Formats: sequence, structure tokens, C-alpha cells
Amino acid sequence: MLARLTGVALAFGLGGCMASRPAPETEVASGTPRERIARLALGRVEFGAVSLIPVRFEHSRISGPFEDASRTLYCVSTHMKGRTFGKAERPKIVVQEDKAASRFRVIDDDEVCTGHRTEPFPELETLGNRSA
Repeated sequence: MLARLTGVALAFGLGGCMASRPAPETEVASGTPRERIARLALGRVEFGAVSLIPVRFEHSRISGPFEDASRTLYCVSTHMKGRTFGKAERPKIVVQEDKAASRFRVIDDDEVCTGHRTEPFPELETLGNRSA
């Protein structure tokens, strides 16, 4: 009985923390495009935005910009450590650039990332590991 009450109390407490900080779909225009993409990625749940445990990023990669069906896209991936013990998570997102509004947003289209050359993405590691 006590364990059940503790679990319910913990669930309400964690739910309140997570609900107050939703992951942004778009971001404001400030900084270099790569820094803006890094901040957008770090605001996502899959990149540890609502993690209670500090996370650390290694081997971050970015591809793009590249054109796909008249869209300008970037693909971001990394090895994230901290939320799972001993095994790195490998989050990945696809970011679309809206040049008219000078904004970036996350889209759901993982298939476009295959076959594109990636390069190191130290901006994600610098911004993400600073807070950890």
C-alpha cells in the first residue's frame, strides 16, 4: 500500500515537472544556423530536454543543408549518455529551414537522412555538455 502511494505521488510530481516545459517545435532567430539547430535539438525530449538525470553528448553529427522536394533540410544525430546506465542512446532529428521566416522546425521524416554526408557537430556538444 505504501509503495503504491509513493509511486502515485512520484508520478504526479514528475508529471508536473515535465508538463511545465514542453519541447519547442520552432525556435527564434539568433546566433549562427548551426547554434540555432543545436538549441532546437537540445529542447527536444529525445535529446534529454526533460531528463531528471544530466546527459552528456558525444560524437554529434550534422548533415546538410540539402534539398529534398523543395525543402531545405538538416539531419542531426548524437550519442547521448546519462539516462540509461552503460549504454548510449542515439537520438536523431530532421530539421527543416524556413528561409522566408528565418526559422527552423523539427519534422517527422527520418528517411530523408540516409545517404547524406555528415560532419562533426561540436556546437551541440558544447551547448549540451555545458549544462550537464
